[in-house]
Amino acid sequence: MVHYTFNCASAHQQYIQITATFQVKNDQTIVHLPSWRPGRYELGNFAKNIKAFKVLNASNQKLNFSKITKDSWQVDTINESIITVSYNYFAADLNAGSSYLSPEQLYVNPVNCCVYVEGLEQVPCTVEINIPSNWEVATAMDKKNGLWNVANFDRLADSPFICSASLQKQSYKSGGTNFHIWFNGEILVDWDRLLKDFKAFTDKQIDKFKEFPVADYHFLCQIVPYKAYHGVEHCDSTVILLGPSYDVFGSLYKELLGVSSHELYHTWNVKAIRPIELFPYNFKQENYSKLGYICEGITTYMGDLFLLKSGVFSFENYLVEFKNQLQKHFDNPARFNYSVAESSFDTWLDGYVPGAPGRKVSIYTEGCLLAFVMDVKILKATINRFCLDDVMRVLYFDYALKGKGVSEEDFKEVLIQISGVSFDDFFNDFIHGTQPYESVLAECLDYLGLELLHRPHASYAAGKLGLKVIPGTLTVASTYVGSPSEMAGIMLNDEILAVNGILCQGELDKWLNYFDSKPKIITVIRSGKLVTCTLPELNRNFYFEYYIQAITTKPTKLQVNSLDKWMK
Repeated sequence: MVHYTFNCASAHQQYIQITATFQVKNDQTIVHLPSWRPGRYELGNFAKNIKAFKVLNASNQKLNFSKITKDSWQVDTINESIITVSYNYFAADLNAGSSYLSPEQLYVNPVNCCVYVEGLEQVPCTVEINIPSNWEVATAMDKKNGLWNVANFDRLADSPFICSASLQKQSYKSGGTNFHIWFNGEILVDWDRLLKDFKAFTDKQIDKFKEFPVADYHFLCQIVPYKAYHGVEHCDSTVILLGPSYDVFGSLYKELLGVSSHELYHTWNVKAIRPIELFPYNFKQENYSKLGYICEGITTYMGDLFLLKSGVFSFENYLVEFKNQLQKHFDNPARFNYSVAESSFDTWLDGYVPGAPGRKVSIYTEGCLLAFVMDVKILKATINRFCLDDVMRVLYFDYALKGKGVSEEDFKEVLIQISGVSFDDFFNDFIHGTQPYESVLAECLDYLGLELLHRPHASYAAGKLGLKVIPGTLTVASTYVGSPSEMAGIMLNDEILAVNGILCQGELDKWLNYFDSKPKIITVIRSGKLVTCTLPELNRNFYFEYYIQAITTKPTKLQVNSLDKWMK
């Protein structure tokens, strides 16, 4: 048995006091802290938050150790049977995958801050949490005899918990599983609306998979007073960060539904159906995989689609979300440079920041759109008998439940098994290649009686000058290759100050419209200097806005039936 304790004395200093007690039998014992966390495939370097690391024996005497990697320690354990590793962990980041301590709460993702001993990963673990008496604990861990229990370190790493005096909770049941929704923070919860919608998309997902992988599931929602959006999946829970509080049940409600449906789908796809390279997890180093289009792409697609299938989203609501993915796709010229498979491999390099302009694509966006294409290709090949739901169900029963990871060849074989057609060209051209697939998207939409349209971007700067700024600022976010802004030498992160000598004061498009028929000189602040850029006159549009609508002609019976099947 491995035993962990968490203490939160002097919480305002934001150091969690942690101990971990192990039974050992070797002369040398290797202690590791995970280098990364599931759900974010990049190195986290959590050891940078550790101080006062020490190791004691059963007699409370210090043992010698040496650090052998950035997050591994070798301990001298000759003639020792029990050791206790003690350290303080700085927990100052509040997001869905971090750990955080304040006088108001103790929030822990154990994968950030719990060490483990090499060779003892499968030993059962107990957890002791020492918190104020008026605080509750929100977690999926089981409690027995005053301690929280998990089967092994892998489950501990996957079991976040929130301790607070402000927790709210309600539950519902679906498919024999108990689902619990926790809210922490300042939030007025519309429980009737929330439970109805959550049960609807949960019922639909379970109906498609035929069963849920666990008996109890917890939505752990951290609500903050500032703008925030983040979610992380776990085997039997998810942590969701959202804010500001006043808008969670206003304009952000669709975001709450979207991230919750997405993370719930991850319970099957990623936590159960897992790429072979991540089976099992190796917390000591990068776990490279090119299957991000399955892990995050299919989940992004299905998360929103199940809101439509369950009736939580209207068709119009769904098209808004799908349009957003299309817009990201068309706005990123990297789709001609780097494949979604290559970009998946490179999440360990720079997958969660914009990175070098035009270098890589998003596994979420490209994976989502390609999942849509796969879904419709299956429908079309089987005359609407089968779809991507059937593929994922086979992967769950034939791979996940049999303890097997999924390779790309496995995935392709199941696609052929369900559809009866080869996907080789699709994978060569669009998964591993950079061939444009707009025409394929259009064909798939047409099969459903829909069409892809575009119009000049509503922003003058984006549409006519090929210039986009960071929302709420006048800082340049991107320039379209060959556009007036790019040809004039405007650079990323330039701060636009004036148009034709007149200060913009936040009104860039209005001044550009005002000077529509005149030459334009843009003044920017660049590295502390004022720089002027003269824009050439080019009579064409650059950035476009993309959207989907029903075809203008009367749909055929097949199109009507196909759309109906796709939405069910």
